[in-house]
Amino acid sequence: MFDRLEYAAGDDEDSVNVEFKGWYGGDYNRVWVEGEAEDVVSGGSGGAIENLDLLYGRLISPYWSVQAGVGYQLEYGPGPDPDRGYAVLGLQGLAHYWFEVDTNLRLSEDGDAWADFEAEYDFLLTQKLVLQPRFGTMVAFDEVEEFGVGEGINNVKLGLRLRYEIKREFAPYIGVSWNKKLGDTADMAEDEGEDTGDFRVLAGVRMWF
Repeated sequence: MFDRLEYAAGDDEDSVNVEFKGWYGGDYNRVWVEGEAEDVVSGGSGGAIENLDLLYGRLISPYWSVQAGVGYQLEYGPGPDPDRGYAVLGLQGLAHYWFEVDTNLRLSEDGDAWADFEAEYDFLLTQKLVLQPRFGTMVAFDEVEEFGVGEGINNVKLGLRLRYEIKREFAPYIGVSWNKKLGDTADMAEDEGEDTGDFRVLAGVRMWF
């Protein structure tokens, strides 16, 4: 399933963003492959594999599953291309009022630890038109300079996407996103001459098969 396959246009650069997941198994036990990536296509160069995870998931209640496995992260472009492997422990499911929640704790091979949290909700405007707000954040327990990550709360990500489900398996969408770096991470970005806020206009497709 491609949850996001989109073109993101910003003030300084444009990128193609991908978020996907796939699974094999039954209702109680599944093997998951999940990933997020960004590739800059205009106004700059480089990109990142934000996460590429191989997970085992176990259903622990009607709406929640716990996941554990390994993952990989890479940033590429001008200069060094830092990468790292990590172990991951996560919780995924539906909270009250049908918010979809995905949260993970990650520990790298070098002992660096960080956690991420995402929540989204589908507002059914019509049978085919769906408005999806999205919130995300990351907290690092260690400073990792090569990834531009400071200790503490790193960022806040907000998104709003309006999709039209031609059929359940295929839904084009438009939207906007905003990513604001915070704390030590924002200070590190400013020291490198980078903006701490990033607003994008989005166009993409959500599809599964």
